[in-house]
Amino acid sequence: MQGQDPADWTIPQDWSSYTPAEHAMWDRLFERQAKMLPGRASPTFLNGLDVLRLSKPGIPDFAELSKRLGRLTGWQVVAVPGLVPDEDFFRHLANRTFVAARFVRAPEQMDYLQEPDIFHDVFGHVPLLANPVFADYMQAYGEGGLRSLRYGAMNRLARLYWYTVEFGLIREEGQLRVYGAGIVSSFGESRFALDDPSPSRIALDLRRVMRTQYRIDDFQQTYFVIDSFEDLLRQTLETDFAPLYAELDGASDLDPGVVLPDDRVFHRGSQIRTAAAGS
Repeated sequence: MQGQDPADWTIPQDWSSYTPAEHAMWDRLFERQAKMLPGRASPTFLNGLDVLRLSKPGIPDFAELSKRLGRLTGWQVVAVPGLVPDEDFFRHLANRTFVAARFVRAPEQMDYLQEPDIFHDVFGHVPLLANPVFADYMQAYGEGGLRSLRYGAMNRLARLYWYTVEFGLIREEGQLRVYGAGIVSSFGESRFALDDPSPSRIALDLRRVMRTQYRIDDFQQTYFVIDSFEDLLRQTLETDFAPLYAELDGASDLDPGVVLPDDRVFHRGSQIRTAAAGS
């Protein structure tokens, strides 16, 4: 692709090339989620939307966004043509760089698209990077990802990313709220994750999560709940992952809908889907 840096897969965002229709699609998606999320999303996420000025009409300019984000936590946002190799993805995170798609979904993809677009990547992920604790977690995850490649354990660590960064819930003031990017950027799943009786909601445990398979083609059968972003970071920094990988190497994978006897369960799901699939 013209303009791509082969060293890190980045490309120019080329913000001036976005059409009025593409800006309008961002605004439609933003307005719909902005109405849905108060009372559902973590206040930390909502605060990130405000301090980064993501409510400004039109697709964000990564250069401007990175300046605001950099002043807060030292992160920046860069454009890539699509999914990047795992090692490069981890290296970007370890260096406080978040890679984001530059394309926005078409109108017929309003409720579902297979590959993450700029709305998922920027609206879903970037607000939490304005929080110093979550920003540190993402950097630690990137550093851990690079180490996991030496142990052939990337699939285990990928599950931790999936069930926290993408589809995590948090318990705040006695209430479950959403923070994972795959939920907060999805009109359907932002309701399903909290309201539907089908999925289970279980306290996060690193070993449990890293044994648990996940769905990529539907809403989740289980959501894992953290007590705080501080606790998530603490668990990640205090865990020696090398012996954990060795321990899990002989452990069987768990079905995404199973509930174990020693799970701390907030809600045992019926596993009967009552909501239409979406993203």
